[in-house]
Amino acid sequence: MIGRIAGVILHRAQDHVLIDVRGVGYIVHVSERTAASLPAAGQATALYTELLVREDLLQLFGFPTLLEKEWHRLLTSVQGVGAKVALAILGTLGPDGLSRALALGDWSALRKAPGVGPKLAQRVVMELKDKAPAVMALGGALTVDPGPLPEVELVETAAPAPAPAHSAPSSAQATADALSALGNLGYAPSEAASAVAEAAAREPAAPTAALIRAALRLLAPKE
Repeated sequence: MIGRIAGVILHRAQDHVLIDVRGVGYIVHVSERTAASLPAAGQATALYTELLVREDLLQLFGFPTLLEKEWHRLLTSVQGVGAKVALAILGTLGPDGLSRALALGDWSALRKAPGVGPKLAQRVVMELKDKAPAVMALGGALTVDPGPLPEVELVETAAPAPAPAHSAPSSAQATADALSALGNLGYAPSEAASAVAEAAAREPAAPTAALIRAALRLLAPKE
């Protein structure tokens, strides 16, 4: 199993990238969103990967974070969602948009992805709504940048050292922390996920404390 690729980009296309790893070139399929975020040819990069094995085909799919890889795995567990369709969904919505759509039952958001019709979108939401909170709860724990090749790091450059992972909490981490807090208060995972997703949609940059307060207001009994 190939779980991570780190090397130098030889070629970057809209839906895949060719990465040289010590003289061996690997074609890694990526979403348009990921492709656009990668550096130019000749520069180092690293991607977490999922290897798809078929009788007559081996394909690598790449992701910038382990969290995105977990979302891809979850999507492909739905009948009718192949690896490329799952990649298209992630490329269209991103991890945050996907988690929000699943938590809120917003199947129309999934229809924006190429190759996803109304029936498939509804099936994805129906099958994953109760499973999504488990991936959402992983949050920032799986959003660490894999970083460049060790060899490339030896090249003398003026590039600053990467900032510590905890210096700027991501929205994924805030979501995970909010879900954990609501779970500790006794709320069901799907109920908590729906409230947190709605709160995050209203204020995407909200810190954890604000997200929890907003979610609790949404969960409060309506008079």
